Amino acid sequence: METSSFDPRRRQVLDILESALLFDERDREELRKITAFVLDNSDCLDRSNLAGHLTASAFVIDRERQRLLLIHHKALGRWLQPGGHADGDPDLRAVARREVLEETGLAALDLVTPRPFDLDIHAIPARGSVPAHFHYDVRFLLEADSDLALQGDDREVHGAAWVDLSDLDGLGLDASVVRPAQRILTFP
Repeated sequence: METSSFDPRRRQVLDILESALLFDERDREELRKITAFVLDNSDCLDRSNLAGHLTASAFVIDRERQRLLLIHHKALGRWLQPGGHADGDPDLRAVARREVLEETGLAALDLVTPRPFDLDIHAIPARGSVPAHFHYDVRFLLEADSDLALQGDDREVHGAAWVDLSDLDGLGLDASVVRPAQRILTFP
């Protein structure tokens, strides 16, 4: 598909995707699928696309790179990294930052790398009038001071906590959280 006269919002998303860090074949396959989704769906940034939509999330580590910031998501009932819907915003880095602020109260965040650190497509179960759909999640690696108070939006999260990277096994985390968390241990 010719993208030079392409919708500028989707062009911005494609530029971000093209810069993604790719660690293995799984990452390359996720990039192919997310790129195809963006190319095929003019409403890829909007949750009105009931088949799926773009989301952005953040793996926030402390400055010593020993702890990871997680939220306990109310609707899904699990520990996850902060993140959420793009809601029309093609600046996925800004979306990830906004979600960290909303869900944890942290505003003082530094990008470890401007490139997406992980890509993940995951199914979201039906809830109320919203059918089951997919989140095409573009994930960034950020750093913050772990001594700042956490105070997120209690409508979306039960709480937020810094968790030692060595203690993640006991939380029953999904592989889509564990995989990038393990990468942090070896990331430059």
